[in-house]
Amino acid sequence: MRACWNAAKAYFAHDDPLVATANLVALVVLWNQPFYPLYVYWSVGPDIAPSFYTFVSTPFFLGVPALARVHSIAGRALLPLAGIGNTVLSAKVFGVASGVEIFLLPCVLLGFVLFRPTERAIAIAIAIVGFLAFVLLHGRYGAPVHLYLAEEYAGFLKMNALSAGTLTAFIGLVVMNLIASRSKS
Repeated sequence: MRACWNAAKAYFAHDDPLVATANLVALVVLWNQPFYPLYVYWSVGPDIAPSFYTFVSTPFFLGVPALARVHSIAGRALLPLAGIGNTVLSAKVFGVASGVEIFLLPCVLLGFVLFRPTERAIAIAIAIVGFLAFVLLHGRYGAPVHLYLAEEYAGFLKMNALSAGTLTAFIGLVVMNLIASRSKS
């Protein structure tokens, strides 16, 4: 067990603080993904089969540290782009009434905080992708994979708002610690 923990620690570690931040957020997302069907069960109802579509994004989140070792900017960009892709897929699967599009907010935030001032164009491009995903696709996904009842959608909305808010707050705390560590050096 210790060997697995050490291997995971080494895989997600990085000397560049922005890459380390991206890797940490990717790890938190990966850690939560297996529990998403349970969250749906507890918050929405017993029909959790559509929630398994969200696992399509798992390899992309898992690939953030590997790609960042090859190309730092590409690795950091992969995290918010994978999040945007997962959000779009989830909006199609669950429907916009689920409120899942709220996850575009932490994705756009990641786009801004993971890049240096000299990489501003990349940050803005990611923000535009997140913005366009909402503007161009909201209400245009067609019928979801499964239609839930109104009270189930209310549970979805509450769950997704709480989850996206928690993720956004976590990103804020990680960035606050990053800023604090930079001011000490």
